[in-house]
Amino acid sequence: MELLKGITAIDLAITIDDMLIIGDLHMGYEDYVAQTGVLLPKFHYKELQEKIEAILKKTKPKLIVINGDVKHEFGSISNEEWRNILKLIDYLSKTAKVVFIKGNHDAILMPIIRKRKLAMVDYYIHKQVYITHGHKIPKDKEFQKAKTIIIGHEHPAISLNDGVRTEKFKCFLVGKFHRKNLIVMPSMNLVTEGTDILKEKLLSPFLKNVDNFQVFIVGDKVYKFGKVKEYY
Repeated sequence: MELLKGITAIDLAITIDDMLIIGDLHMGYEDYVAQTGVLLPKFHYKELQEKIEAILKKTKPKLIVINGDVKHEFGSISNEEWRNILKLIDYLSKTAKVVFIKGNHDAILMPIIRKRKLAMVDYYIHKQVYITHGHKIPKDKEFQKAKTIIIGHEHPAISLNDGVRTEKFKCFLVGKFHRKNLIVMPSMNLVTEGTDILKEKLLSPFLKNVDNFQVFIVGDKVYKFGKVKEYY
């Protein structure tokens, strides 16, 4: 599904030319939840790799941009994060060059990705598309010149009610930020659906008013579903 001209949503990812963008993997989430006394089956990495593998078969990128929050823990690196992030890097690097954009959960990600001699940046630019995590608004000149911004961070989802039951779906949001196009990506974390944009407080400073944003729901494929204000 084309979100904007030349920018296509495939499952939970975005493709632009020969570049693939994914984000908000939050690896180590099961260990984090276990610390609170809730035990989850550790299927996240296996299902994540299977989903990415299916996307890669459709896209065959030369560059993979991971748009922040690869890991979940803020102040430490769990064994699960060490093990699975390195596995992911090794898996993706067989296919394409990998670039990491720093998310708010990635303060101590560097010791892991340094093991594979990779770097982490605050943003990545492709033509006039500016890719950044979305937890803060950049002030650099490249951001000012960009025509389109792609962020993650918010984990957007939306609840649909058919009169009998309510189901929540991950979704893309497409709208405007200060006359620039803005695309908000869903989370690649498969354990949770994300933030219900109709019911929960939004976190990103880019999203002060989402009423006029177009919703693209991710199901068996990506569907265009009208504007946010149509659901209230």
